[in-house]
Amino acid sequence: MARRSVAPSTMSLLGLVRHLAEVERATFRVLMSGQDVPRLYCSDTDRDGDFDGAVADPRVVAEAWDAWRAEVDFATRFVAEAPGLDITGDDPLNEHGSGGGLMSLRDVLVGMVHEYARHLGHADLLRERIDGRIGQ
Repeated sequence: MARRSVAPSTMSLLGLVRHLAEVERATFRVLMSGQDVPRLYCSDTDRDGDFDGAVADPRVVAEAWDAWRAEVDFATRFVAEAPGLDITGDDPLNEHGSGGGLMSLRDVLVGMVHEYARHLGHADLLRERIDGRIGQ
């Protein structure tokens, strides 16, 4: 999970899990719910902490999966309980692609599909490089 397959990139399958947990948290807890919660892995001094801290340690792997599942569970509950897709969150710094303003749940969900699609493509390339199987 932590193997980096193409130097000098720090991208790994484990880093992707950690990154997606971070994105889920920032999108649904912070942007849409307005919660003031700390980042999971990244900081102002280590913006790539999700990938940098992805090391080959079973505890780190288990913690990453637990964090991702917890954030996905939160997002799933949030969407299920939302009164509609037109509710908005404020994205004044344009961290989620709003252009620097309000962003609807509808736009957030489309953005999450894009985020996952891009990173699942990365995951497939990483897996191919690691195990050598192509197109499977």
